[in-house]
Amino acid sequence: MPYKITCFVQIKDQRILLDKREVISLESARDSNDFLKEAYKALNISYPKFHKMDGLSKLGIVATEVLFSNKYISPETALVFSNASSSLETDREHQKAMQGIISPAIFVYTLPNIVMGEISIKHKLQSENVFFISENFNPALIVDYTNVLLDNSGIPAAVCGWIEWKNAEYDVFLCLVSREGDLVFSAEKLDELYHFENERSAN
Repeated sequence: MPYKITCFVQIKDQRILLDKREVISLESARDSNDFLKEAYKALNISYPKFHKMDGLSKLGIVATEVLFSNKYISPETALVFSNASSSLETDREHQKAMQGIISPAIFVYTLPNIVMGEISIKHKLQSENVFFISENFNPALIVDYTNVLLDNSGIPAAVCGWIEWKNAEYDVFLCLVSREGDLVFSAEKLDELYHFENERSAN
């Protein structure tokens, strides 16, 4: 039995969509950081550490809050993420800080997989996770790896996809994958869903 896309979230251009339906539009946000702050408030997220996190981790918390809304999420839910720039934004901040007093608060986010750690803490996940770096969104890689995890590890579900934060711009497409849903989990379907919002934004 093939795995299904239970639901999916997209965040881009000051909008958050769940299954192609707009959840939040914050066109009045002054910049990306302001957007994330306003999204945190609008979603009534309770995670005080949020305000000290880097942009990539904030994106992950906001995205999974929408994705997991009104659902039971098993602690064994795996995380399979990817992006092109790793933690480059935070790396740059850390490099600047090295000219003076090094900030542990910045240094801790100089690895891209920290976003998965923050999500795991927030949602009490005790699961396998991996973060791929690829030039572009690679749905075949995501599907292949996620299928192996689900087939061989006894894991009931996974969150997988693309989460990018670069030059204070963001692009998020994450799917919850399990045995439940109407959409087949395939590279072709992921590619179609990812490009839906990106093509819409370009028009």
